Amino acid sequence: MANNGGVVDRIDLFRTFARVVECASFTRAADSLGLPRSTVSAAVSELEERVGARLLHRTTRKVSPTQDGVAFYERCLRLIADMEETEGLFREASAGTSGKLRVDVPGRIGRLVLAPALPDFLEAHPQLDIELRLTDRAVDLVEESVDCVLRVGPLSDSGLVARKIGDLRLINVASPAYLETHGAPTHPAELSAHIAVNYSSPSTGRVEAWEWLDDGEVRTTAVRGRVTVNSAEAYIACCLAGLGLIQIPAYDVKQHLTSGELIEVMPGHRAAPMPMSLLYPHRKHLSRRLQAFADWLEELLKKDIL
Repeated sequence: MANNGGVVDRIDLFRTFARVVECASFTRAADSLGLPRSTVSAAVSELEERVGARLLHRTTRKVSPTQDGVAFYERCLRLIADMEETEGLFREASAGTSGKLRVDVPGRIGRLVLAPALPDFLEAHPQLDIELRLTDRAVDLVEESVDCVLRVGPLSDSGLVARKIGDLRLINVASPAYLETHGAPTHPAELSAHIAVNYSSPSTGRVEAWEWLDDGEVRTTAVRGRVTVNSAEAYIACCLAGLGLIQIPAYDVKQHLTSGELIEVMPGHRAAPMPMSLLYPHRKHLSRRLQAFADWLEELLKKDIL
């Protein structure tokens, strides 16, 4: 990192400081930037000396911004975004959308929806490469160097920017074999006489309750189940095997419904739709490649699964 006092040098300091805040650690920030920890620590100390204020609280376990540091971090993000946008203004206009984009999406959406459609996107952007990761857990965008992540369900206050894509429709389904043995429930009040395949959250291990909307209010009940799974593939496979009822995004079982392998039950008592959002780190700036991908992804999901 040059130390000539120029604009580029200051932007490098701002980027380093911002990464430390986002990682809450000098070590993790250094790893993500590919720099020695001592270089990152020295950069922040130099920045504090330049601005004349203490920007970080330092403990053995965690690094957090001071009140001045929070305000300075927000300003840094704006300055970094402005610089990146200015640097790329004419280069991107002449070269088109280029570079590599690291994307993380839920496994089933990646396999069933995103991967089959990617050839068209890449053909439209021949200088852009995609690193596609399929995971069903919460991803730390900064630590894992991911540009954006598609998440389904309520969002925690992570400090990330959330672009709402839409709401994912959930339906109740069972196999013909199950319905032949147990009959088809017509109302949640009848679920005490039925069996469900239980689903436990991969992140928390908590078994999800059966849910439905009643005059706009969410109602839940526990349904007896003999099998508990923690993946969508196992959830659907157990339902196909006749082991119980499940609640599932409609796109996930579209082919099974068409073929008759699964049948929707209680269509008037579905669970509340699940919000789907695209998350990315920076508040004020989207790179041209991320903007292009986000626009394409939103159109794709609204056409195929929402």
